[in-house]
Amino acid sequence: MISEPDSRMDEPTISWSDFERVLMVAGTVLRVEAFPEARKPAYKVWVDFGPYGERKTSAQIAALYSPQDLIGRQIVGVINFPEKQIGPFRSQFLLTGFPTEAGVVVTAIERAVPNGTRLA
Repeated sequence: MISEPDSRMDEPTISWSDFERVLMVAGTVLRVEAFPEARKPAYKVWVDFGPYGERKTSAQIAALYSPQDLIGRQIVGVINFPEKQIGPFRSQFLLTGFPTEAGVVVTAIERAVPNGTRLA
């Protein structure tokens, strides 16, 4: 049986310098609060990014995680996107994850690294 090519593989390639422009760093979740004003189930999440400081975001991760599941966990965040107003909340970074039918699976770090360590 011959399978059809995966159309997702037809994405344009980028250069190493393009990749280096995206500042993806490790951070530790400090605080998580419900975000009832959000259109989809979400949390307000505060993360310590070490030398980049503490930043907050809104993340649609409530389907798979409780606040207790997230506090103390290291995640990967994109910290050089412009800030975004989400209802009454100002989001300062993108918490990365993988969308699934059950909800978003947070990008986690297998072993502890210093907060602010850049993804390479």
